Amino acid sequence: MALTPAFLDELRARTSLSALVGKSVKLQKAGREHRGCCPFHNEKTPSFYVNDDKGFYHCFGCSAHGDAIRWMTDQQGLPFIDAVKELAQTAGMEVPAPDKRSAEKAERAKGLHDVMQSAADFFEAQLAGIDGGDARALVGRRGLSDKTRRDFAIGYAPDSRGRLRTALKDYGDRMLVEAGLLIAVEGKEPYDRFRGRLTIPIRDPRGRVIAFGGRIIGDGEPKYLNSPDTPLFDKGRTLYNLDRAAPAARKANRLFVVEGYMDVIALAQAGMAEAVAPLGTALTEHQLERLWRVVDVPTLCFDGDAAGQKAALRAAHRALPLMQPGRSLRFVTMPDGKDPDDLVREKGAVGFEAIVADGCDLVRFLWTAERHAHDTSGPDGRTALKQKLLDAVGTIPHPILRGEYAREINDLFFQEFGWKKKGWSKDDLNAVRGAMQEARDAGRGQVEAAVWRSVLLGLARYPAVLHDEVETLLRLEPPADHLRLWLNVLTDAVFEHRELDEPLIETILASTDMPPIDPWALCGDLGFSFCRRDTDGGKAAADLAQVVTVLGWEQEMRRSMAEASARFAEDMDEANWTAQQELMLAKKMLDQQYQETMELAREAA
Repeated sequence: MALTPAFLDELRARTSLSALVGKSVKLQKAGREHRGCCPFHNEKTPSFYVNDDKGFYHCFGCSAHGDAIRWMTDQQGLPFIDAVKELAQTAGMEVPAPDKRSAEKAERAKGLHDVMQSAADFFEAQLAGIDGGDARALVGRRGLSDKTRRDFAIGYAPDSRGRLRTALKDYGDRMLVEAGLLIAVEGKEPYDRFRGRLTIPIRDPRGRVIAFGGRIIGDGEPKYLNSPDTPLFDKGRTLYNLDRAAPAARKANRLFVVEGYMDVIALAQAGMAEAVAPLGTALTEHQLERLWRVVDVPTLCFDGDAAGQKAALRAAHRALPLMQPGRSLRFVTMPDGKDPDDLVREKGAVGFEAIVADGCDLVRFLWTAERHAHDTSGPDGRTALKQKLLDAVGTIPHPILRGEYAREINDLFFQEFGWKKKGWSKDDLNAVRGAMQEARDAGRGQVEAAVWRSVLLGLARYPAVLHDEVETLLRLEPPADHLRLWLNVLTDAVFEHRELDEPLIETILASTDMPPIDPWALCGDLGFSFCRRDTDGGKAAADLAQVVTVLGWEQEMRRSMAEASARFAEDMDEANWTAQQELMLAKKMLDQQYQETMELAREAA
């Protein structure tokens, strides 16, 4: 079937978008447009507009946007080709005929859909029959109501090798095997795949049965069994309950991803219909894309055990290369030993919502997961942690978003290891004021300028460090105009040139309006390894990166101190006073590190 751009443009031109949308949304004329409450999220004041002249709809509240075809796929849940067929029929247009192979494939798929629906009907009937007693008891123990059982078409596969095969014999063994309902063994009779299991239909976005999940009734392995991949069912592209969850999620502006279909069913019974589940696999790239078509920030609710957290971390890493502005993930960790099904049965929707409220964003989840996986008692472990995190967020394709995530990682690293120390007594805190005054000696400004000159020279000599530390450098504020100009030239060079080396940087510096610089003369007062001609390159680069880090911590400390002092001046309560004193003590420690760095530089000289 060849759907050319010209055909699709003609289809859109012949479709009255306001009439199409008006079938399910109350619209009012507003100038040359129509306006109504958005069907994709809850709102009381209309912010959803339909423009027939331009052929698109747009919501200024949730940014939902599209044309007539997008409306049919997103709001009505139709696959693209079915949306085109339905619009074409209304518009009186003939859809181009499919080729012979495509027609045969479509006919076969139609037959398989019939098979799967017949199987679902058979399983439901068995649950209500004489043999379904144990299965009904299991449904009762899970706390599922009759309405929930009917809504999700839960059934029972008898513990027999041929009951389903016999019931659906008119379809023939070949089609039943192709649908994944029978297992074919060479030289033997095919037999039923699902036996002695509670059955749960898995549906496509249009609500058609494409596969089954089966939970064993008694003891045995595997506890859960899914249909194999078939022409209808691709496990890595399918999300259980998406057909029911998508409309609810668009209205609630949230979508939960849980580990299993029993979790989905329990949440739906508790009033939260906006939940889906992958099917026995970690979230794939295709499943993530499907989630983002529904909401911008889906919430992953995985178990708190090792397996659940491993799956959540794997999903986070798979999401990073797909990230775009506005797209992200949120993470909620269930209490250890609990899953959403357990939680809502014990504490109801309120208990689940309380756990959800304690969720975290993607960068915080990455930080926590990797922080616990590394021994950060020494510099090697801390370096490995930071590198692992920066490598992870470095896979984000959007440059600005990537930079923001790197900035957040640096901030979290600084908060953890830069200056935040606990366990000090009140006597220690009270002693800080005098110590801080001593730190403000008259020579500090001169030393700071010398450090900056040394660092800028080092960055010009070691472009790799300049490239790696550019995010930190962009936040720094040199103490003098000529140093600020020097820094700006260096950081601009990172973005303007793919590859930098020392001769190129010298050329760039020479081409600016800066006054002539004799770097060696400027930095003669400090003997950092990266300012000496006879130093090992690896050690010099490492030392330079460390000094840049210290400068970042030092300036961040100044900002924090100013904010804390302002809060204390505005409200002199105990909490603000304590926060200010902790910062002062931390600054004392940083000053000591700063001075030790200077001493090392002088000793090296």
